Amino acid sequence: MRIIAGTARSLPLKSVEGMDMRPTTDRIKETLFNMIQNEVPGCRFLDLFAGSGQIGLEAVSRGAQSVVLVENDKKAVACIEENIRFTKSEKVAKLYANDVMRALRFMEGKYQFDLIFMDPPYRKEMEKEVLLYLASSALVAEDAKIIVEAARGTDYDYLEGTGLFLKRLKTYKTNEHAFIMQENSQVY
Repeated sequence: MRIIAGTARSLPLKSVEGMDMRPTTDRIKETLFNMIQNEVPGCRFLDLFAGSGQIGLEAVSRGAQSVVLVENDKKAVACIEENIRFTKSEKVAKLYANDVMRALRFMEGKYQFDLIFMDPPYRKEMEKEVLLYLASSALVAEDAKIIVEAARGTDYDYLEGTGLFLKRLKTYKTNEHAFIMQENSQVY
């Protein structure tokens, strides 16, 4: 696992060992960032269920103005702290060692994000709880993109009537990236 592009290009990142962690492969990460490459420079980026922090730190390397990472697993938090130091991202990256929902409520009114990425545990519907919260949250900037990494075939029908919609779905062998936006978004 490494930073793919930008100022920290090729730097190796530590990962968390264990069955619960499934880091995004470099190939899928590269595909994701190719899809959002024009939106990352200067953006305010939120990485939920951050794991090792690799997605948020990739955004830092590619020019994000600020990155907030949220993770509550103690081993993962220690890994993220080490990766932030190793990539010299301390001025741009901030870590909240907390439950995602608690962190979102705490950040309300203090932050606003242009890109929100989440990689929750698969098939536990945690993305649903977060998306339903974000649907009416001031954390979501106008024209923001929310990207969910989930198991292939995850259902997003519940978004109807929330003000959010599934704009695009990029599927891979076992998982997918769902690109979700506000219905009133001016960006397509």
